[in-house]
Amino acid sequence: MKAFLMYRDRDFDLHTPLPWNEPDLVQDLELETLLHAMAQEDEFLYKVSRTALLAGCSEPDEVLYRQAVLQDCLDHPDVARSLYQLAVDTIEAEHKNYWGLAHYPSGVLHHSVEVMTLLATALKQLRAIADAQASTFSSEGFRRFFTMLQHELGDDYFETIQTHLNTLKFRHGVLISARLAEDNCGEDYVLCTPKAPPHSWLLRTFGKKPPSYSFTLAPRDENGARALSELGDRGVNLVANALAQSTEHILSFLLMMRTEFAFYVSCLNLREQLAQKDEPVCFPRPSPAGERTLTCRGLYDVCLTLHLPQRAVGNDLNADGKILFVITGANQGGKSTFLRSVGLAQLMMASGLFVPAESYAANLFRGLYTHYKREEDTSMNSGKLDEELARMSAIVDHIQPDALILFNESFAATNEREGSEISSQVTHALLAHRIKVFSVSHLYEFARVLYEEHRPDATFLRAHRDEGGQRTFRLEVAAPLATSHGADLYEKIFGATTPGDGIPQGPAGQDAPPADPLPEEAIKGA
Repeated sequence: MKAFLMYRDRDFDLHTPLPWNEPDLVQDLELETLLHAMAQEDEFLYKVSRTALLAGCSEPDEVLYRQAVLQDCLDHPDVARSLYQLAVDTIEAEHKNYWGLAHYPSGVLHHSVEVMTLLATALKQLRAIADAQASTFSSEGFRRFFTMLQHELGDDYFETIQTHLNTLKFRHGVLISARLAEDNCGEDYVLCTPKAPPHSWLLRTFGKKPPSYSFTLAPRDENGARALSELGDRGVNLVANALAQSTEHILSFLLMMRTEFAFYVSCLNLREQLAQKDEPVCFPRPSPAGERTLTCRGLYDVCLTLHLPQRAVGNDLNADGKILFVITGANQGGKSTFLRSVGLAQLMMASGLFVPAESYAANLFRGLYTHYKREEDTSMNSGKLDEELARMSAIVDHIQPDALILFNESFAATNEREGSEISSQVTHALLAHRIKVFSVSHLYEFARVLYEEHRPDATFLRAHRDEGGQRTFRLEVAAPLATSHGADLYEKIFGATTPGDGIPQGPAGQDAPPADPLPEEAIKGA
């Protein structure tokens, strides 16, 4: 029996190797916040969610398969949770039933009979749920799951199990046949089916017994008792092993069922928390990795909203056919938040989860990579630029075409010219290998050079400010500005600025960008 709720044709492997850059992804995208929200302090749910998010699916069909199963779970959350809890309770009961002396055949047989009785009860409950709920589920995964339960767990199956379990309890002793070898040792031990006793108590009491030979052990004959026990173990050895294998088969099915339902229960936990804040979610439309699609409406950072008492601000983007995204603007304007929302949305989509947006459509990727700025190396083994270049070198060693990489203020540890040159060369090399690039940068020269290339596959976004100069935490399609918005800092420290205070003023209090960038000679002179 197979659950097949995560994949159409194979089990979900909880021990799938995670990406080599897992620590960077967890840190840069703040995945711990998302994982703890999904797990609700359950270690097993946390482990399953982490593997599902970071491993992900590589093909749209796999994503759509999980989405359909998850939609059924969202429509019937009580049924999904009850199926998961049934598997959990049965596995825990089996662990409590374990006793360490079951290392000899009769012990193994006794333990296996008890476990099989427990498992049979659980399977009957599964069959009852399948009979009651099969018609209300529509996904391919659940239809196959319920059909499998109804087909393989029929009434004849349970009758056969119960008959064998009653027989294997050997209430009337063990019937074994054997023959003597040339050295008068027993061989070819065979466990025989005991003849059922007569139904009539008169026949059982007064009926003629078949002739037989018997012997009686002395009360303190320990060696004789041990020899007799060994004879019994030889007879039940094969059937004990067979029953043990049967229990392991059923138990492995319940273990896999628990694992795969754990992912969907984690998704239900997350959905309930977002619903409490009236945050929208949607099932994204995935496309193959080779395509270049990205269209979203109301995309927000799910980790941010889990920390905030109010709803997070979402962003819209229509960027099909684009491969380069350069994001500029004032500090604390929502640039890094948007970058993180894209990374989280891609991981959630690839795992089969819903996405925190009103609508979302994008292509899958052959790997997700992040290159964020880091704090100063306290060990002083290397400078910040050396550390950034080393991390970039490691990414280049692993990245492949049709991947996605997110830069957040990278290569800003040096001067403007050098940082812009490094960023430009790295970006052009990545684009040449069909790697989609998102870059949040304060390096104006880097953004200006890319903007003046007039690439049809590039989109330039800027943190929006309203007429009063306040940040709206939304991004708009706009050219990069040379200003660093120093007026914001000046106003925060010294109060409101007025024209003529020495700070260039633009419309509505915004800093006015210079008409032309400073010439190289002026930069050198400065």
